[in-house]
Amino acid sequence: MAIMGRMILCAATATLLITAPLGAAWAETVLITGSNQGIGLEFAKQYAARGWKVIATHRRASVPQSLAELQQQYPQNVQVETMDVSDHAQIEALAAKLEGEPIDILLNNAGLIRYEPLDKPDNNMDQRFGTLDYKGLDQFIHVNVAGPLKVCESFVENVKASQLKKMVTISSAAGMVSMLPRGGDHYWYRISKAALNSAMRLMTVSLKDDGITVVMFHPGGVQVESFGDLKLPGFVPPEVAIGKMITTIDGLTFEDSGRFLQNDGRDHPW
Repeated sequence: MAIMGRMILCAATATLLITAPLGAAWAETVLITGSNQGIGLEFAKQYAARGWKVIATHRRASVPQSLAELQQQYPQNVQVETMDVSDHAQIEALAAKLEGEPIDILLNNAGLIRYEPLDKPDNNMDQRFGTLDYKGLDQFIHVNVAGPLKVCESFVENVKASQLKKMVTISSAAGMVSMLPRGGDHYWYRISKAALNSAMRLMTVSLKDDGITVVMFHPGGVQVESFGDLKLPGFVPPEVAIGKMITTIDGLTFEDSGRFLQNDGRDHPW
């Protein structure tokens, strides 16, 4: 007796793949940008451990060791792809490659915070009033605003075709405009995150009739590896913060669309 299954035709190789028998439980799929380190890597690890198909993207010239190791650990459900969110040609190329594949959660994580290490003396002067480097603003907007928007536009049909239909974007409390910031630093980062939140709110309206849930997260203080030995008070390990966000994402419904959330699901001021 022939086994019936979902069939995928790969144009590049002209091969027909049967991915699973009819009636099998399909694993959910998440596409994560900037997944080779920090918050993105932890999302990839936790979703892979849950048995999800993880499309982990990065912008390096070769596969980063962190993702190579994750793919080796979960060879059946981790797919590593190159996609720099500031390179529209790369975004379009991956979208073409994944055409027709449902993506349950599109997770915009890649972003730009600063050019210099946090522990470097007098770091980040190019984002401080009086010494602002205005060329930097273009890059911050291109990466932190245009990048996620282009990713959402390019993969919207994949999300529409999925069961969960969720678009999640990692933003920041730095983008708040309803409260004064604690300090006058990170001008380009703060401005770009406020613009990102505005863009996602607009997209919430645009995708309302498609039943797509669009939310933004302030992940909280996360002690990522890029901090090195610098320990910041109140910051938690990635597994803690991302674990909370995944639990919150699990519980999201269409009624939550347009919300700016803390990692535990409470609304964050914006």
